[in-house]
Amino acid sequence: MQVSELCLGTMQFGWSVNQKGSFNIISEAIENGINFIDTANIYSQWIENNDSGTSESIIGNWISQTNTPRDQYFIATKVRGQIGQDPNNQGLGKHHIMKAVEDSLKRLKIETIDLYQAHWPDQNTDIEETLTAMDDLIKQGKVRYIGCSNYSNNQLIDALLTSKTNNLARFQSIQPHYSLINRSEFEKHLQQTCEQYQLGVTPYSPLGAGFLTGKYHSNKPIPKSVRASKTRKYITKNNLEIINTLSTIALDHNKTVSQIALSWLLSKQLVTSPIIGPRTINQLRDNVGSIHVKLT
Repeated sequence: MQVSELCLGTMQFGWSVNQKGSFNIISEAIENGINFIDTANIYSQWIENNDSGTSESIIGNWISQTNTPRDQYFIATKVRGQIGQDPNNQGLGKHHIMKAVEDSLKRLKIETIDLYQAHWPDQNTDIEETLTAMDDLIKQGKVRYIGCSNYSNNQLIDALLTSKTNNLARFQSIQPHYSLINRSEFEKHLQQTCEQYQLGVTPYSPLGAGFLTGKYHSNKPIPKSVRASKTRKYITKNNLEIINTLSTIALDHNKTVSQIALSWLLSKQLVTSPIIGPRTINQLRDNVGSIHVKLT
């Protein structure tokens, strides 16, 4: 199955977007050709009175209520973080993975997860155990492909070589933190490995927590919100110069700053689908507009 040029990230579902708003965003995304939906089993447990799996549950409710054909969407989710209060209910050990996948399938209301990802490395579990468990899930038909997120280049290579040595399913994709203002980790280290092993690359935070929308400036107060506060670290002289350049290009092409920032990622040959996180229909439509921008 081919995935869309943009991936719909859903960390905001059940957090800054309620279920009704989330339904509207998913439906609008599908109508605009986005079939790739990314979530995680811990979204959004950091909010008071929110349970783990809220985002997955909302996606599952949308699936069941809209009866959208299964071949119209590609679901990716993740495992690693602690679920609930039990300190043992976390990690990338076989026991947790086997339980977590069943819980995710139940919440998502699907029989098979298209892409099951290790959310971040587990230093307490041997990578062979993790890959063996994920290989079993593929053989059982509960998962189609496996991937990883937040892995360093050395960790990624170790995982790929472990799969080859032990004849296990290997990571087919990686989610790096990659954008115009966060380039070094991917370009200096991960890029060559991704090219060598032909991995799918789905960058998260492609707009730098909103900084690359152009709405934050050094002379403008940062709004008092969890999301906005994450942009503070990006307000540097160099990054503000990047915003100025993007603003000029956007004006010349009658596009928005965020569309130019996303189109820069889309122009990268190795990038499969940047993960966008729209909180409104207008933001989604603006993001979709980046697909039609061709930078030279």
